[in-house]
Amino acid sequence: MGSTLEIDKFLEPLAVDAQTLAGLAREMASTFGKLSAESSDMFLPTPISESILAPEVSAGQGDGDSGRYLAIDIGGTNLRVGFIELQHGLVPNGGGAPSISRKLNRLLEHSWPIGDSLKNENSESLFSWIGNRIAHVVRKGCDSFGLSPDQELPLGVTFSFPMQQSSLSEAKLMAMGKGFAITSDLDLGGHLTTGYQKHKTADMPGIKIAAIANDSVSTLVSFIYQFPAKAHQKAAMGIIVGTGCNATIPLKLSSLHESKRPASINVLPGQDVATAKIAVNTEWSINGSAPPLRKFGLINKWDEELDKAGEIPGFQPLEYMTAGRYLGELGRIVFLDYYTTILNQSVEKLPGKLRQKFGLTTTFLSHYHGNSLKGSMVDQLNNEFSAKHPEFEWTKTLEGALFKIAVAIQKRAAGIIAASTIGLLMCAEEIPKPGGVHGKITQLAVGYTGGCIQHFQDYLADTQAYLDKILALEFGGDAPIQVVLHPCHDGGITGAGILVPAALASRRA
Repeated sequence: MGSTLEIDKFLEPLAVDAQTLAGLAREMASTFGKLSAESSDMFLPTPISESILAPEVSAGQGDGDSGRYLAIDIGGTNLRVGFIELQHGLVPNGGGAPSISRKLNRLLEHSWPIGDSLKNENSESLFSWIGNRIAHVVRKGCDSFGLSPDQELPLGVTFSFPMQQSSLSEAKLMAMGKGFAITSDLDLGGHLTTGYQKHKTADMPGIKIAAIANDSVSTLVSFIYQFPAKAHQKAAMGIIVGTGCNATIPLKLSSLHESKRPASINVLPGQDVATAKIAVNTEWSINGSAPPLRKFGLINKWDEELDKAGEIPGFQPLEYMTAGRYLGELGRIVFLDYYTTILNQSVEKLPGKLRQKFGLTTTFLSHYHGNSLKGSMVDQLNNEFSAKHPEFEWTKTLEGALFKIAVAIQKRAAGIIAASTIGLLMCAEEIPKPGGVHGKITQLAVGYTGGCIQHFQDYLADTQAYLDKILALEFGGDAPIQVVLHPCHDGGITGAGILVPAALASRRA
């Protein structure tokens, strides 16, 4: 029972191929264009132009962004506070144009978990706690750097939730999710300032909100700053594939619906705002991404079961299929179906954790394979799931089936992320149309972060492989451009710090 052919046929609903993914990429490009122009909860602009983040701009402004800046990163599970020290300059290049040298240091950084009790409290309690942590780091900054109490500290803020922004330093929160009870329309900057004021002492400086951005926007900001500048390369986009999934890319202001265009945008002095590209938090996993996935038959019965059991059925379908918060549970659903329908066994025989919602963790499934330092796959299973039923044992058939399930889930996730990435780059007109004219850029760099894409089986390598295959199909094997994944970790805290001098050096238009 349970032959290799049976499990392979059983997992066919999870299978993806390059041809399907190439079609999905084109469909995603069209969908993203419509969402940019029409959606009220996706493709949310951050009012800062792409041009002021360009390496050559900052490096050509004297001291420019060099300095030390206070930054915080408010995530779904952790708060980080610290100082980001930026250093840059021009390095001689043998008589040619000098190259740009950029260095970044993280100083006095602290991290605290945001417990469920804090998430369930009212906004005043949560932001008082955050303000106390900011004061803790500022106090250390006073002791280490001799900060003056008479000079306000400009603060860069990363917030891992959807926001509506009328300016770079202001943000109104939208529905938060991820266990937070805070309602929408809350003034983020005002609450942070008030929370800090409760805990600062007279010998400490005040704070002033200089810039606020979503975590995916900050990841892109950090990536653009740190990516080595070359004539044929461009740091084009940032993605997060961790507990959740999101992407940010600069888009033309004209591509956004008028109601989403910020009243003011931070641009370079002298720049025409009409020609500006601004950083857009796509929130690409919200329900607008479902139609392309359905069109290509990528949402199956297991996905629908996971969706129906979720907090908000129909919400974030792409995230259910690609992100760490859900992939372990998806694997459990598939495994239970295999065990009961293919092996014709009673679910009551299974270990208790496998019968519980989210009992199979994404972390376990990510690292479950035959070459693990934790022992054989049977040993890993016995250690994770103690079997108490007298008629149950982990067999070669079961261990092999669960591994194949993990790989099938991961490969599909990698394919969907690759297709969505190509689609978003097409939407932004970074990838030329086949037969069209393309510029000097031959490599588009995509900054990635998140534990899921880094550690879930071969997620990262397979995503890159699918990116290459999709472009080869799109251009008949002779693609004029590459899309290459590059690491950009800790972009939340570093991007918040980088945004401070960018905001101070720019002008509103």
